[in-house]
Amino acid sequence: MKLNDIEHIFFDLDHTLWDFDRNSALAFREIFKKQSLEIDLEGFLEVYKPINFKYWELYRNNSVSKEALRYGRLKESFDSLRFEACDTTINSIADDYIEYLPNNNHLLEGSIEILEHLSRIYKLHIITNGFEEVQQRKMVNSGIFDFFQTVTTSEEAGVKKPHPQIFEKALQKCEALPQKSVMIGDNLEADIVGASQFGLHAIYLDITDQVSQNQFPQIKKLKELLNYL
Repeated sequence: MKLNDIEHIFFDLDHTLWDFDRNSALAFREIFKKQSLEIDLEGFLEVYKPINFKYWELYRNNSVSKEALRYGRLKESFDSLRFEACDTTINSIADDYIEYLPNNNHLLEGSIEILEHLSRIYKLHIITNGFEEVQQRKMVNSGIFDFFQTVTTSEEAGVKKPHPQIFEKALQKCEALPQKSVMIGDNLEADIVGASQFGLHAIYLDITDQVSQNQFPQIKKLKELLNYL
């Protein structure tokens, strides 16, 4: 099923184009080595990933601040592992993480190829809830920044996806109409439902092994976008 009359494509960044899990693991490996922390990386990541996901949901819903997210996800992970880390160490790791994260820039399979193809036909944009100070560095360092005509962050918009105001801000910046726009992202609530409720088309990138039951077009790999665009 092809989407007709589309002029603008809005992408989420983390977990959609930029391989967050792989790059995050590499950042933690560097930080633990730098700080001489005797902690098993795989065991840490197994605990950290769901805790980080929980904190991002809280952040998206304005239940925690950026600072509380950065500290809390580490503190709770170390506590779960019974690994003793003082506040100074945790805050140091949190600062290093933001600094190191954009240094590793693996993309999800097919990202460059699909962006090269789509950019010849459509105007491409980013809408992200990620921290403004690192998102542009991720895009520049991974070589995808120039594909996009606009980048809208939640900090710039003053609200986070799925709030309608961030979609309104993004569309205003490029003078796009919702009915001629499509949002592509990995978070069903923030990216897909949020965009759809504002009137955009939406395509859900579900890279998990679970089958999601929803009314939206769904893909497992970015190359499958060509089934719709």
